[in-house]
Amino acid sequence: MQIVDEKNGGSDAAATTDARYDPDFVRRTLRRVDWRLLPLLGLLYSIDVIDRTNLAMARTAGMNKDLGMDIGSRYSIITMIFFPPYVLFQVPGNIVLQYIGPRTFLTISVAGWGISQIGMAFVTSWRTLCFCRVLLAILEAGFFPALAFLITTWYKRHEVQKRLAIFYLLAIVLDGFSALLASAIAKLGGKAGMSGWRWVFLLEGLGTLCLCPIAWVFVPDFPDKNRFLTEDQTQLILDRVEEDRGDSLPDKLIAAKVLRHLRDPFLWMYGLMFNCVTMPGAAMAFFIPTILSGMGFSETMSLLLTTPPYIAAAISTFFFAWISDKTKKRAIWLGVQTLMSITGLMITGYATPHGARYLGLFLINMGASGSIPGIIAYNANNVTTHTKRAVSTGVIVAFGGVGGVFATTVYRQQDFPRYLNGLWATMGCQFLLLMLLAVNTLILNRRNRSARLGNVVLEETPGFLYTL
Repeated sequence: MQIVDEKNGGSDAAATTDARYDPDFVRRTLRRVDWRLLPLLGLLYSIDVIDRTNLAMARTAGMNKDLGMDIGSRYSIITMIFFPPYVLFQVPGNIVLQYIGPRTFLTISVAGWGISQIGMAFVTSWRTLCFCRVLLAILEAGFFPALAFLITTWYKRHEVQKRLAIFYLLAIVLDGFSALLASAIAKLGGKAGMSGWRWVFLLEGLGTLCLCPIAWVFVPDFPDKNRFLTEDQTQLILDRVEEDRGDSLPDKLIAAKVLRHLRDPFLWMYGLMFNCVTMPGAAMAFFIPTILSGMGFSETMSLLLTTPPYIAAAISTFFFAWISDKTKKRAIWLGVQTLMSITGLMITGYATPHGARYLGLFLINMGASGSIPGIIAYNANNVTTHTKRAVSTGVIVAFGGVGGVFATTVYRQQDFPRYLNGLWATMGCQFLLLMLLAVNTLILNRRNRSARLGNVVLEETPGFLYTL
């Protein structure tokens, strides 16, 4: 065992786990876990996001004309119909994950939605496309909460947001370049008798399927069942998590526990917060090329200009994750990012110069993107046990699907090109988020004071305090 002896640094009861282990051993172990988890999970999630949101790119690449997408509310229906099954299958997905393990679950998900994506390349009507989108939603539903759940089982509470941000910002960057990729693929239009938008779905679906063997071989399981660390390294990870929150090993999953966790009002509050931050994120993902084209930019330029706001969002996301982990505070930094989103929405909605409105898109993306891993970390910091973590993560991400439904219904075709009704609805969500953060902080702070006085035991874990 790589443990420091008492003479060289202490192994008494008061010493932390990291102090009892050789510091270099701790760093090497965490670095090994980081490299195994974060790049691969970030790549898989980025493909998930690209396959989910490439509808906007396909629309500008000729799908509008071929399938009559500009008739009535067809485009809004096709985007919205994805989200009800996406919401419904979130919690069941995380429960299945507990039984079959992350590696099997994630590999099946990747294979399933890759096949669905390929099927979208051959649809001949917008109704058939709706069916493919529903199938895509079912297969993608448990993917993001599974990734977030898996990452939070490997680290201490105040190490989580940076890790969530790293894997998430990789998705942000690659999603930003997805417009460039779609633009390049669309130039194949006419080859093999297929339109450009069909090539987008086909090639991106085939690319997804190519990741299945990689996912099967390299996606790790939960810490106690991993196969890439040594026995000593595994024990270190388990010791760190156990000391931090007392749930290093999975607890038994039974229906009574799931129902008890679902009765926790804080779970629903975090879910409503997540709904608020995914609202602007979903709106930008589905409508940013359309908003840019409404500013007078060409089809190609609209696709190209989608990339810079995502790069800025990636930088902002990591900065706020770093400062949030460093200060061990969540709500205050979520509030700052929410104010950024509100500012961006006001500028995009009411500024006259196109350059200023484009700047607003930067602020919207920066505020919303960083808040997504922030709220997942906020929840993960304030729950214990694998079962509650699985249930809460599933419910929270399901609320993100509700935000997607909201976004696709309030950004109406008749409001093109400024979408003022949609922008105001999005701002309303941001003001609600600020109120929820304030209420949450007051209640959790009061409970922490009571726990310090010995009046209560929080989350059934002695010594546990909530992260504010």
